[in-house]
Amino acid sequence: MELLEKVALVTGTRRIGRVVALTLADAGACLVLTYHRSKEVAEQTVQDVKGKGRKAMAIQADVSRADQVKAMVDHALAAFGRIDVLIHMAALYQEKALATLTEEDWDQNLDVNLKSAFLCAQAVVPVMRRQGGGRIITFADWLARSGRPRYKGFVPYYVSKYGVIGFTEALALELAEDNILVNCIAPGPILKPPDLSEEENREVLAATPLKRWGGEEEIAKAVLALITSEFITGECIRVDGGRHVL
Repeated sequence: MELLEKVALVTGTRRIGRVVALTLADAGACLVLTYHRSKEVAEQTVQDVKGKGRKAMAIQADVSRADQVKAMVDHALAAFGRIDVLIHMAALYQEKALATLTEEDWDQNLDVNLKSAFLCAQAVVPVMRRQGGGRIITFADWLARSGRPRYKGFVPYYVSKYGVIGFTEALALELAEDNILVNCIAPGPILKPPDLSEEENREVLAATPLKRWGGEEEIAKAVLALITSEFITGECIRVDGGRHVL
């Protein structure tokens, strides 16, 4: 798919999402950016996209709620008349020991990380079908893609991201005849957390064959590759600097 004058809907526009949005604008896309709490970042990204000569808008939405997802898509269609690409990046990453996990914690992780992928895809699929095709890209985690947890304290997160991979594969099969290609990206060490200690940083680098953090641009490159491909669907691609091979 060529992106010139196409419309991409991106959920979760902080940090990596912002760079993805700007990369798609450089490729010619118009952007619909959704946010939950990061209004200033989303609005600044809209201005930056417009500065590149592309149309853009920001919409506040809780993508774990069906009514807000529907309103989000309706708003985007009213403004642009089409949606060609869905990039679902909104996620919850929360560390909590098993002994202290509550039912609310479990539901929140599954709702934000997995249910929202279903709701957003379900809302855009009829639009893409009418247009003759589209692209849907979800986000998992390199550990879930590798099929093994490595860190304690992330039970619902790991389960939800594992579910995203299964959802991506099943949806790809369902939508193949509609020329809607569905794929997943599983990031590894992309951005160093601001509170990471130097010792922890050394441990990450030692466990990564390429010995460095990837940077947001590596995710943007993967997104662009999956959008422009005409024959990749049902895949989950790790962007992890080789961590999974150790």
